[in-house]
Amino acid sequence: MEDYARLQRRLMLATLMVSLVATLVAAWRFDLLVARSLLVGACAGVLYLRLLSRSVARLGGGSRQVGRFQLVVPIVLIVSAARFPQLDLLPAFVGFLLYKPALILQTVIDG
Repeated sequence: MEDYARLQRRLMLATLMVSLVATLVAAWRFDLLVARSLLVGACAGVLYLRLLSRSVARLGGGSRQVGRFQLVVPIVLIVSAARFPQLDLLPAFVGFLLYKPALILQTVIDG
C-alpha cells in the first residue's frame, strides 16, 4: 500500500506540474480567459484523479468495483463552462484532460 501511496503522490505532483506549465503557456500565448479556463479544467482534473485514486484504494477491502461519483466532476465542468461566460468550454476540457499527459510522463519515467 505504501508503494501505491507513493505513486499517487508522484502522479499528483506530475499533474500539477503539467497543469502549471500548460497554464503559463496559455497565458503567454493566448489570453487570460483561456488560461483561466485551462486552470479551472486542470483543477477539475486533479479532483477527478484524486477521487478516482481514493476509489481504487478501496478496492479489495470490501468493494469490488470502482465508484462512479468521480464522473460528476467532468459533467459539472462541462455544464459550468457552457453556463458561465467566464469559462471557455474547449480550454476547460483540455485542462481537465491534462492528467493524462502526466500519467504518460510518469509511465515513461518509471519504465
